[in-house]
Amino acid sequence: MDNRRREARQRVYYGGVLAFNAGCSTLACVVRNFNHRGVRIELDGSVLLPDRVDVTIARRGWSRQARMVWRDGAGAGLVFDEDGEVISLEWARTLRERERTNRRLKARLEQMLSEY
Repeated sequence: MDNRRREARQRVYYGGVLAFNAGCSTLACVVRNFNHRGVRIELDGSVLLPDRVDVTIARRGWSRQARMVWRDGAGAGLVFDEDGEVISLEWARTLRERERTNRRLKARLEQMLSEY
C-alpha cells in the first residue's frame, strides 16, 4: 500500500475510536500509522464497518471524518474527507453528548405525546 500513497505515513501505536451510526455505535481500534491524509487501523476482523466513520485519536486530541479505502482481515485503511476539517476532541465530545441529549429529549417528547 505504501507505493500508492502520495506521502509517507508515520508509524505509531495509538488507541483510537471509530464512531458510526450517528454516533450511537463506537468501536475501539489501534492506529498503526497516519499522516494528514489518512490512517491505517487494526481491529477485530469479524467487525463490519460502514464506508464512512468518525475517527478519534485522543492522544492527538482530534477527530475527523473518514472513508474506508481498503480492508484486509484485521486491518483497514481510511482516508480523511478532503472537505472535513480537524475537530478538537473537546468539541467532538461536546457534540456527541448534545446529540445524545437531543435523542433522549425527542424520545421523551414522543412518549408524552403518545400518552396525551
